[in-house]
Amino acid sequence: MEDEKEKRIANFLYEIGTMRKLMRMHRQVLLTDDMSDSITSHSYRVAMISWFLAKEENVDPYKTVMMSLLHDIGEIRSNDHNWIHKKYIKIFDEEINAEQLGSLPYPDLKNFIDEYEKRESKEAILVKEADILDQILLLREYAWAGNKEAEVWLHGKPGKEKICVQLEKLKTEIGQKIGKSIYEVNPSDWWNNLWTSKNRK
Repeated sequence: MEDEKEKRIANFLYEIGTMRKLMRMHRQVLLTDDMSDSITSHSYRVAMISWFLAKEENVDPYKTVMMSLLHDIGEIRSNDHNWIHKKYIKIFDEEINAEQLGSLPYPDLKNFIDEYEKRESKEAILVKEADILDQILLLREYAWAGNKEAEVWLHGKPGKEKICVQLEKLKTEIGQKIGKSIYEVNPSDWWNNLWTSKNRK
């Protein structure tokens, strides 16, 4: 049944390809129509963040990157839900993980997602930190572009002392440090010393 193994892999690869079509649902309450913010784009940046966190904490970067790439893969079948939706919807994560990843010819991917869901290993904790840090980056980008709701999510309701409320979600020292830096630099600072009005000769 060797052909069946390759067909299962091919079907899984088609399935993960649909992640790029799944928009993240905070768009509804963030009052934005950012069509570039998909489950795929989110997972990619979470993977890059988790690689840095793993290097800083001397844990397995391969494991953190793989967990990051998989951490929202079940949303292919259940979809993403914002915090309004979550009040009314039950998601059968274990069933999705078992059917989606447990049926693959290698157990590694299912093992990664199981470890992530438990949040016991240092790698799993760092991937959750990376997930939060990506949200902070996104909110900073939206606020920089003038989104007032993103500003509230970053700093709290108007009239209260402005604080970096998202940092409270971070549990590790390295997560806090990078989160603080995200608040301090501007989303366009990365190209400050790169631009020029002249073409190279």
